[in-house]
Amino acid sequence: MISLRKITLDNRRDIFNLEVAEDQKRYVASNLSSVASCYVLAANGGAPFPFAIYADEQPVGFVMITYKITGYDLPSFAGDSYCILRLMIDAKHQNKGYGREAMAKILAFIRTCPAGPARYCWIPYKKENTPARKLYEHFGFRDCDEVLYEEEITVLQL
Repeated sequence: MISLRKITLDNRRDIFNLEVAEDQKRYVASNLSSVASCYVLAANGGAPFPFAIYADEQPVGFVMITYKITGYDLPSFAGDSYCILRLMIDAKHQNKGYGREAMAKILAFIRTCPAGPARYCWIPYKKENTPARKLYEHFGFRDCDEVLYEEEITVLQL
């Protein structure tokens, strides 16, 4: 069973050591870099939500959710919205359905509006990242014809 857990002093190294496959590294920042970005966002008025993704008691991935600000330019519709800025499943744990289960948990969390109300959730991704695109489409995300930093923007109305 997949769960989202806070990153703690006890699990941080396990989360920092998770990595995607070599050919996927161009799509996602390291978990350590992402957690550092969360600190900077929070110190500058943002509302980041970094979570470890667990399969039972095994850490298998990481997600970084933000509200309103991301530290980057925003799509035109993204004033009060949530962004899944980073999502990864460790290479050793891919193709087990964990990404799909994690996305269901992530969207359930976002729909509680933990930082405030929102109409949209959006995700930036590289167009050639077909597995990611298929995952997002499965949950109802649709590309919105906006591109930021050479990444497609896919959006879900909440």
